[in-house]
Amino acid sequence: MDSTSQAEVERIAEGVLAGRMRAVARAMRWVDDDDARAWPLLRALYPHTGGAYVLGVTGTPGAGKSTLVDRLVSAWRARGEKVGVVAVDPSSPLTGGALLGDRIRMERHFTDPGVFIRSLATRGHLGGLSRSASDVVRILDAAGYGVVIVETVGVGQDELEVARLAHTTLLVMAPGLGDEIQAIKAGVLEVADLYVVNKADRPGADATVTDVRNMLALGRELARGVLGPGHAGAAALMGRRAAAHPTDDPEGPWERPVVKTVAARGEGIEELLDRCLAHQRWLEQSGEGRRRATRRLAAELRERFEVRLVQAATARLGVHWDQEAETLVEGGADPYGRAEALVEDLLG
Repeated sequence: MDSTSQAEVERIAEGVLAGRMRAVARAMRWVDDDDARAWPLLRALYPHTGGAYVLGVTGTPGAGKSTLVDRLVSAWRARGEKVGVVAVDPSSPLTGGALLGDRIRMERHFTDPGVFIRSLATRGHLGGLSRSASDVVRILDAAGYGVVIVETVGVGQDELEVARLAHTTLLVMAPGLGDEIQAIKAGVLEVADLYVVNKADRPGADATVTDVRNMLALGRELARGVLGPGHAGAAALMGRRAAAHPTDDPEGPWERPVVKTVAARGEGIEELLDRCLAHQRWLEQSGEGRRRATRRLAAELRERFEVRLVQAATARLGVHWDQEAETLVEGGADPYGRAEALVEDLLG
């Protein structure tokens, strides 16, 4: 990196640490565009991170996640916290950018200097987040935002990446969206720390709450070995994580709460916020927060190593993937043998 770029990185890093919005926005643009200046910038910011509480909000489309996030932002602002929001939207098929649906629902916070909202496009990235989401969270952390809320795109049961990124993961459901069936399936239900039945003024809300609580009770019994081998299938679905969740008591298992909300009217938001804070306290007191951080950083380190390794190998070998593909299309090689040959060339 030349001296001009280095000076620009230092200037933007200084602006981010001072909480200047223009610098924060520029840093996020570099990260989202995979600009060459992004990595040195993130390295400069990293020593100043680790203070933000990251809340992941996931769930099926139509459950009211954006409205819930909007209300949570207001509740945290009322308690004096600076709040960052990373809203991951589906990619536009025309531009590849975010459709901005989530951001539009939070427009009343646009003029609040204590709130920063960033929409990200998935750009084909699986798992409910975008490729750059974790780095955007880190930038907000360095900029002094004490709470960062990450709202996923809402893709369904396999939306697990947010649980790795967030300290606390909320799973949002709504009556009448088929969530009673989702409650007995594996996937994101196993990694959530809190469950929210939103739109609880609708018929069937109490039944949804009951279904989720029954699932959690069964999971606890499976974890204690109370149920016999005839329930092995249920254990495979939901028993693996039942004993791994915390509680207000650092010595006991976490009784994962089910909170009813009507986000459109602000009902249940304060109770939900208190539950989030209780989970945050447990993470700090029990050591589970450190264990999760270790797993999170191990996965991130491996992911970044793989990216850098592929980039370095591609540059060293002078590989042009389109040309390689043309050779495969013409039948001159197969992808298995060609991949092995490239590795041998690299190692040799």
